[in-house]
Amino acid sequence: MNGTIRLTAAQAMVRWLSVQMTEDGERFIEGVWAIFGHGNVAGLGEALHGIGAALPTWRGQNEQTMAHAAIAYAKASARKRAQAVTSSIGPGATNMVTAAALAHVNRLPVLFIAGDVFANRRPDPVLQQVEDFDDGTISANDCFRPVVRYFDRIQRAEQLLTALPRALRVMTDPANCGPVCLAFCQDVQAEAHDWPEAFFAPKVWRIRRPAPDAAELAEVAGLIRQAKRPVIVCGGGVIYSGAEAALAQFAEDHGIPVAETQAGKSALAQAHPLNLGASGVDGSAAANAALTQADLVIGIGTRLQDFTTGSRTLFSGQLVSINVQPYDASKHGALSLVADARVALEGLTALLDDHRIERFDTQARADWLAAVDAHCAAPADGNALPTDAQVIGAVQRASTPESIAMCAAGTMPGALKLLWQPAQGGYHMEYGYSCMGYEIAGAMGIKLALPRREVLCFVGDGSYMMANSELATAVMRRVPFTVILTDNRGYGCINRLQQGCGGEEFNNLYKDCNIEAQPQIDYVAHAASMGAHAVKATDIADLEAQIHAARGRDIPTVIVIDTDPTHGPGEAGGGHWWDVAVPEIGGSAKLREAYSKYIDNTRRQALVN
Repeated sequence: MNGTIRLTAAQAMVRWLSVQMTEDGERFIEGVWAIFGHGNVAGLGEALHGIGAALPTWRGQNEQTMAHAAIAYAKASARKRAQAVTSSIGPGATNMVTAAALAHVNRLPVLFIAGDVFANRRPDPVLQQVEDFDDGTISANDCFRPVVRYFDRIQRAEQLLTALPRALRVMTDPANCGPVCLAFCQDVQAEAHDWPEAFFAPKVWRIRRPAPDAAELAEVAGLIRQAKRPVIVCGGGVIYSGAEAALAQFAEDHGIPVAETQAGKSALAQAHPLNLGASGVDGSAAANAALTQADLVIGIGTRLQDFTTGSRTLFSGQLVSINVQPYDASKHGALSLVADARVALEGLTALLDDHRIERFDTQARADWLAAVDAHCAAPADGNALPTDAQVIGAVQRASTPESIAMCAAGTMPGALKLLWQPAQGGYHMEYGYSCMGYEIAGAMGIKLALPRREVLCFVGDGSYMMANSELATAVMRRVPFTVILTDNRGYGCINRLQQGCGGEEFNNLYKDCNIEAQPQIDYVAHAASMGAHAVKATDIADLEAQIHAARGRDIPTVIVIDTDPTHGPGEAGGGHWWDVAVPEIGGSAKLREAYSKYIDNTRRQALVN
């Protein structure tokens, strides 16, 4: 393969992407979501049409939600496969910036191919071009720079020879994994170049498993041997490492209980006797009690964000952080063990031999699960609006071991983390960015990645109103999933937070907004207008029946149910403080009381960074 082949830059890009393979023999970039405009239709659009099924193209309804689907696909694939998303210049590109931030925070791979201005600058200012009066190199795509792991602007065709391998290196790097943006000048897309044939040889991208430093490994093993009350905090890195079985074995061999983060939930099935449930702000009574008393907290694959640590007030014992990314491993003064999660657990087991903790209190776990069952039981008063917990209970009873519960924002993420009891792999939450509008598109992305699993999408009316149009895409592509749309007539979660911080009900529930008439939104009719099967559940029993009825359909099902906005998941017990700043000066007594409590809690915060 010493010759050359003449292709446009766009044709070369898609041909190269089509032969980048995983260790399992699949394309790493499964395909491309595309909305075309003048910045990508003539160049990249022509190339994607030409390559056909070798790199399939799908049309969505919105650039941001197409990217959400791609991100969910990558997360559900445990970062082993990804998708690309392309847009024209201008608003199409900047629509994707929110999704890029979501992928960046969650350390998930997605390839953004954003159309850009003309490299030759002849038609400047081209339609939708952002002009910087003081910098001729700036375009709207520079907005991507803070929210991607790798950014490049393709201003000459041959730059792809280095830019494309760099992009895939980032997307397949377990420590540096995240989104990539290639801003592709629209004139360059159409330019021809003589490419080395060798550039298009198939390449297998292997995801590395970094081994731990021997001294770090020995030090952590020594701390575990000395600990009387150790607790593991399981993060998403356990899942991305494929370390679920290794974690279960490690916990069982050494008698160490496990608490979960949002990203790590379902790495260990809730039925496992050492699983104490969620950690932190939305944590279980059992997990938070164990973590408060722990003399050693072992974080595995977690970035230790504020919900996990109770804004740095939950852990008081020594903190160890096992993480493939040194930045995460050294947070909060932790003793770091930089390594792949599975390799680290196997190495620790070899050093610990038959060492075992025999102090685990099984009663706290049993009491917690009993409280969950009681809180999620069907309401005794059939005329009362159900709580979110009761909705979760109904869906839980109707679910199977193959069901995946997913969500992103509002009340349900905290409620599901606290109350949902998944089998292994039965949970998908976007909570790093907690992006409203992720849910519908994300459910589609999960189902595309895991077509044999049932996807149960929880979404509130507020988040549904932000982004619902990919329902139409799922109908057109015959991608079935079940949406549980809880209608509490506004932003119930933030309304409760507002009151908890000493504020008054204001601008969250529709009843407290500055409007002339209360809305009468028919969500059933709206979803049905896009082709989904839509129905309103009359009560909790009907909700269960409708979930069963949805199975077997080849289109999405949307089940709407009215809920009570006043009750939060924390009423089941558990939970921990969350640092949300309260105004220092205010008129009301309840605001002054909230501020006093806030100051008391800030004094408990660990100051080590």
